Amino acid sequence: MLETLDAAAVRRWCASGLAALQRHQGEIDDLNVYPVPDGDTGTNLVLTLTSAQQALAMDLETLPDDGHTPHGHALRLMARGALLGARGNSGVILSQILRGFADALAAAPAVRGRQLAAALADAATAAYAAVAHPVEGTLLTVVAAAARAAEQADTDDLRAVARAAAGGAARALARTPEQLPALARAGVVDAGGRGLCLLLDALVEVVTGESPARPAPAPPAVRPPATAVRETGSLAYAYEVQYLLDATDEAVARLRGELDGLGDSLVIVGDGGTWNVHVHVNDVGAAVEAGVVAGRPHRITVTRFADQVAPAAPLPAPLPDGRAAVVVATGVGIAELFAAEGATVVPANPSTGELLDAIRAAGAARVVVLPNDPNTQSVASAAAREAHRLGVKVSVVPTRSPVQALAALAVRDPKRRFEDDVIAMAEAAGACRYAEVCHASREALTVAGPCRPGDVLALVEGEVHLIGADLLDTCTAMVDRMLGGGGELVTLLCGADAPAGLADRVREHVERSWPFVEVQAYEGGQPHYPLLVGVE
Repeated sequence: MLETLDAAAVRRWCASGLAALQRHQGEIDDLNVYPVPDGDTGTNLVLTLTSAQQALAMDLETLPDDGHTPHGHALRLMARGALLGARGNSGVILSQILRGFADALAAAPAVRGRQLAAALADAATAAYAAVAHPVEGTLLTVVAAAARAAEQADTDDLRAVARAAAGGAARALARTPEQLPALARAGVVDAGGRGLCLLLDALVEVVTGESPARPAPAPPAVRPPATAVRETGSLAYAYEVQYLLDATDEAVARLRGELDGLGDSLVIVGDGGTWNVHVHVNDVGAAVEAGVVAGRPHRITVTRFADQVAPAAPLPAPLPDGRAAVVVATGVGIAELFAAEGATVVPANPSTGELLDAIRAAGAARVVVLPNDPNTQSVASAAAREAHRLGVKVSVVPTRSPVQALAALAVRDPKRRFEDDVIAMAEAAGACRYAEVCHASREALTVAGPCRPGDVLALVEGEVHLIGADLLDTCTAMVDRMLGGGGELVTLLCGADAPAGLADRVREHVERSWPFVEVQAYEGGQPHYPLLVGVE
């Protein structure tokens, strides 16, 4: 049993937490409220903490000349490794929690109960600070509950505080279905919160030598229908505005209030006087002007949400003042399409470090990153912040589908000013509506009605619009529905599991029913989705 948390204990905590996440990886992946077969929160948490453990293993004995204690240095290494290895929203939030934890304890002479409680409070603050309107019933709720329970223990006994924090987190996790109706309907708890509970239980085990007797929250034998939780904010706002801002804390506090009145999905994250600003608005000029009043905005990115944004392409030679595009791609065929456009291609579900390596390898002073997946956007933003410290100007345009990125890359023009080129590509991506077809992985209640495992789902811009039994019929009906709203060009990307001739038969249908519409079809090779569709 430990009286204080030393560097060796930090290392054991990271290893024990990683082992726990690995044991429960599949369980956490299954805590997915949407009926598509790509839930991966458990996998992302495992990969994030694996990077943290690797950082500790490489450099635990080296102390920087900044007055930090051995345990403080170990915690900073753990947090830094988690940041560079963070995958998905859950991984990025976990890295923020570890950063807050490390910052609070870096210079503490000893870590006893009250110091641990204060560190958990800072960890919760760091996680919440990045989100203008936090959603309760998520990982944020669980870490806040752990911090409150630790503070209420009101003791220097490290073991008592660790137990209190883990218990508070477990109770908060059990209540998450009461806070998010989608979780209640799915009969599950929050996936990210479940992962944090495992990490806190691992901390208890390291400190006390005892494993908390807490069974995993089991889903019901028969799941009630589920509904997806949107992650992109209200549909009332048509544009996403992002920029880096050099400004004081006071100016940023005023900016938060002003931007909050202009739109939603407001996120402002700062580090040393430089802030990353993100907001969804209808008045782009007002959002940028508010940044000018607050300080010096730069690396401005504007995305039109008819779907979302896209980037600039690389020049043939990596000139110091050149440009590059880094694109995340799932599927061999899709990767080849982007490579043919001159983009640097990163495999799907990258870590922060992998994206940062790709940005640096591009050898350009201005780089645009296209994540092509909502779950990769926060990872891309973290990589952009790291690249900025290295002197590389990076714009993350949150494309949600490869078809949007293809539309954006098609209009790039390196002769234009970088910011103007980004806006032009954003317009092209915004004019490209996207859809995807997959087979339901579970029973669920969608906006189009109930579905069962194996049903064919047609999702248009993230929402289920059609449920069918036949893949081809559902694909053609989906394309008809999209073209009913207008369109001159249809792009088809066939997946790895698509039956032979699927694209040809969809193309023939479009040529018969919509004779003035051009169709382009490619072998995408993406998993899970037999067909991706873009309409411009």
